[in-house]
Amino acid sequence: MNAYTVRPDRFDRSGRDQLVDVRDLQAALPGIRRLRSWAREALALRSGEQAAEVGSGTGAEVLALAEAVGPTGSAVGIEPDPHLLATAQRRAVEAGSTATFHSGDAYGMPFGPDSFDAVLCERVFQHLTAPARAATEIARVLRPGGRAVVTDSDWGTAIVHPGDRRVAREVIDTLVSATTNPLSGRRIPGLLSEAGLVVDDVGSQALVQDRSVGAGSLVSRISAMAVARGTISPAQREQLLADLEAGATSGDIHLSVTVFAVLAHKPR
Repeated sequence: MNAYTVRPDRFDRSGRDQLVDVRDLQAALPGIRRLRSWAREALALRSGEQAAEVGSGTGAEVLALAEAVGPTGSAVGIEPDPHLLATAQRRAVEAGSTATFHSGDAYGMPFGPDSFDAVLCERVFQHLTAPARAATEIARVLRPGGRAVVTDSDWGTAIVHPGDRRVAREVIDTLVSATTNPLSGRRIPGLLSEAGLVVDDVGSQALVQDRSVGAGSLVSRISAMAVARGTISPAQREQLLADLEAGATSGDIHLSVTVFAVLAHKPR
């Protein structure tokens, strides 16, 4: 779930609160925490620098950017979802942070060229129909010598175990076909290079689902889609879910997707 694919005006108050909860739960995943630590180290922010996050959600990383650049620097979040934007602004005030937040998206940041020393963008590209345009926008707002870290999932790397391998493959293929830009993770270096940036490093982290939850909501939903597409039968779906539940009980279960993180800079 992401602000680029969810229309906030289609939610009531409880639905909008659930969207915030989902973003908070995602941020708590060990794999996401490790990736964010890698990104902070790679960006190597210094006091007085100007930093931004594209698709800032509830604002946790922008608050971390603000702390890194200190009172003489600035950190801004750019977010298209008004409910997430309001939540981030409220949390910044509550934390006494200098972080600020602006309405905008990956295609049009409300800032001029050469505005930032560092730009962060996490798990946004997979939801974009024109990711090359977003890469160009990141390059536009970066100053010469500025750094960017872009991270994203690559759903072609998803693993569903245990279960019939053909059935699991059909479920993964359904997930890939249902995602706007499913192989985003492997495409990031090329997109940033085409935008004129120089790729310096690539990191990765598997996001592994908690073993105790069995199939989980994602596999349950996507396997139902596979049945609707006619690529697996209802009986095959039920067997896959049963195998995953049994795996959760015995400890023989693995559900994951790999997220890639790319560090690049703008030539001087």
